[in-house]
Amino acid sequence: MPVEYPPSRNEEPRFIVVEGPIGVGKTSLTRRLAASLSGEAILEQISDNPFLERFYKSGGSGALPAQLYFLFQRAKQLEDLRQSDLFSPVRVANFHISKDRLYAEVSLDREELALYEQMHAKMNIDPPVPDLVIYLQASVDVLLQRIVQRAIPYERFIERHYLEKITEAYARYYHNYDEAPLLIVNASSIDPVYNNADYAQLFEQVCRTTSGRHFFNPTAAVALA
Repeated sequence: MPVEYPPSRNEEPRFIVVEGPIGVGKTSLTRRLAASLSGEAILEQISDNPFLERFYKSGGSGALPAQLYFLFQRAKQLEDLRQSDLFSPVRVANFHISKDRLYAEVSLDREELALYEQMHAKMNIDPPVPDLVIYLQASVDVLLQRIVQRAIPYERFIERHYLEKITEAYARYYHNYDEAPLLIVNASSIDPVYNNADYAQLFEQVCRTTSGRHFFNPTAAVALA
């Protein structure tokens, strides 16, 4: 029987973002949180990107079109979210628009990044501020293992060095992040998707986190600030 997890406070967040590097489990957690909150999962359509496999295979000419495709897709999804009914259900997204520039800075050369920045500026994106950001962390070894296990064909071309750079970029970005409440989750040592005990603890912390920066592990959620 599925386990129900009632929120531990009266007003659960209306817009939650789940973020983290490739393979960390953000999409699966997004779906489970949305179900627990009787909300809607807002998911990136990664497999729709026709340039992604080319980029993972060889980088080079595939990097800029892959990045711009994601930028347009994410911007459209967030614009639709902004224009939606204010009384609509809780939304849980598996992407933060900030990640787009993060990936661009890692993946593009100097000239490509300059063109990307011009396009980004012209779009004048005004994303909604999340009520909570959940940042999933994991070691590169764990990420590579999970990528192999989920066996998505185009991901078999992802190189360790690229994943290391992405992981470091996420760590730098969220080290200084203060735009919304932030819950940092050590996803190397828990399985909140398939382990109900892990998920119950995490969900309780999600519903309690209304401000500041917090770190979650399987046995305790410790406020850092």
